[in-house]
Amino acid sequence: MELEGDLWFALLQIFRMGGHTRQILIGTSDFGRMIGISQQTASRRLLELAERGFVTRELTPDGQLVMITEKGIGAIREVYDTLRMGLEGVDNVKFLNGNVFSGFGEGAYYVTKNGYREQFSEKLGFAPFPGTLNLRLRSAADIRARAELEALPGITIKGFTNSERTYGDVKCFLAKVNDAVDGAVLMIHRTHYGKEVLEIIAPDNLRKRLGLRDGDMVQLKVYLSRDHVQ
Repeated sequence: MELEGDLWFALLQIFRMGGHTRQILIGTSDFGRMIGISQQTASRRLLELAERGFVTRELTPDGQLVMITEKGIGAIREVYDTLRMGLEGVDNVKFLNGNVFSGFGEGAYYVTKNGYREQFSEKLGFAPFPGTLNLRLRSAADIRARAELEALPGITIKGFTNSERTYGDVKCFLAKVNDAVDGAVLMIHRTHYGKEVLEIIAPDNLRKRLGLRDGDMVQLKVYLSRDHVQ
């Protein structure tokens, strides 16, 4: 239920005036002054909000009687929920941004090993797709956030030994990818990548699920403990 910025601020002003609880009388001159636009533009904004079903609008000799509809409340609630999730427990999450790139297949190699795979299912709550999404972090702040993750306990996937070799521990953090898909960040102790790279696992192929290609930016919300997963 996307709403362009200009219309969103007009809807927010109606909300502030109590338009979510009752019809309110709005004069376009006063409304324009409230949100810093001309009378003509204010009139167009109210008309467009009404035409798109976000408000009801009734013309009277004294102005317009306007009230926010259920659709309008839904648009406000979507923004509220996004802000609430971002602000509540902010000390218990890390936000990182990276660009997709094609890697060496190193993460996929680890994910498919039975000694790890069983633990992923048990400790993360999902069986990962046999591959990882590789992200190259975008800024020094993102790299610092990754270093802070390195210093935290996370969820440990214990190493093991088989007939081939010995495999080290892998540390994980549950994460939300592009605010849409649940997954986990892998912190592999033995890796050829530098500190500017993160590998992400999820139950699905993230490239296909999110329509990602090399170079696309991905946003991560990384949970520092299970208690704050949303």
